[in-house]
Amino acid sequence: MTLFSMLLLWVVLPMLLAGAVLAFVRLVRGPSLPDRVVALELMTMAGIGIVAVYAVLTEQTTLLDVALILALIGFLSTVAFATYVQRNVT
Repeated sequence: MTLFSMLLLWVVLPMLLAGAVLAFVRLVRGPSLPDRVVALELMTMAGIGIVAVYAVLTEQTTLLDVALILALIGFLSTVAFATYVQRNVT
């Protein structure tokens, strides 16, 4: 195992996991719907990061396709929520 792999395992993955846990807390306790949606988006991005780091560690490039699909789904859900908010404002 290289030094880069050890850095990914011991520094980056716990940070991504901590971010996902804090976003989950905001998702549960969020006072408004936009707070919850942003927390869900952050959890999606942390999940993408975790999949990408795992793909680098295991050298499986197929997992990068999974991360890309997750990113596209997260983007589309954000656009859908923005459209929903815009219709309710006007």
